[in-house]
This record gives sequence, C-alpha cells and structure tokens, in this order.
Amino acid sequence: MPRLSAKFWVDAYLTRLRLANIPAFVVARGDETAGNVMVKLNTLDGHAAAFQRSFDACGDRLWITLCEGRDGEVEEALRDQLRFDPDLWIIEVEDKAGRHLLDEPGFSGPDFLAGV
Repeated sequence: MPRLSAKFWVDAYLTRLRLANIPAFVVARGDETAGNVMVKLNTLDGHAAAFQRSFDACGDRLWITLCEGRDGEVEEALRDQLRFDPDLWIIEVEDKAGRHLLDEPGFSGPDFLAGV
C-alpha cells in the first residue's frame, strides 16, 4: 500500500480539526516526505499530553501517550524528541474538552490512513 507523505497527513489532520472547530497549529515542521508526527494536546488549564504513533500486536497503527502532565513538562519532553529527531512534526491541539480526534476513524486502528 502506498504511504502518504507526512505533509499530506498533517494537512488532512489539520483540516479535520478545523472542521470540528478545534484549534491546532504546526509547532515543528519536519521532513515533508517521511517525518514522524507527534501531537500535543493542550487543555488550556496548565495540563497537556503528547501522543506518538505506534503499532499494536497485530501490526495496526495506533496512538499512544508519550507523556502527560504539566504543560511545561510535556513541552520539555517534545523538545527532547525534536533534538533526537529533527525531521519530526509536532502538531499542537488546543481544546478544553480534551478532543484531539486521534481516536476517530482514519487516524488509528486497522483503518488508519496508510500514512507515514
């Protein structure tokens, strides 16, 4: 199955968030073709969580929590990841209700877009 470029995936994700009236923006722009993507969820109350893509035992793609806690701690963890992987994309989602859409069809599980 052909893979989507990182930029295409990010653009599609940002569009889905915008259609759901969830503010989001690119914090770090990685490699447009094959950069990995992480998502930071900022609940605007001083807390945040960071998610990274992974695989389950069946090989299906899913999102796992990299870290969660105070916003500054999550920021530092993402800065560490960026120092390790300069091709990394970081998307920040801001939603008081904690919505990020990563659990929606098309973003995880067996129907995950072929993505990066």
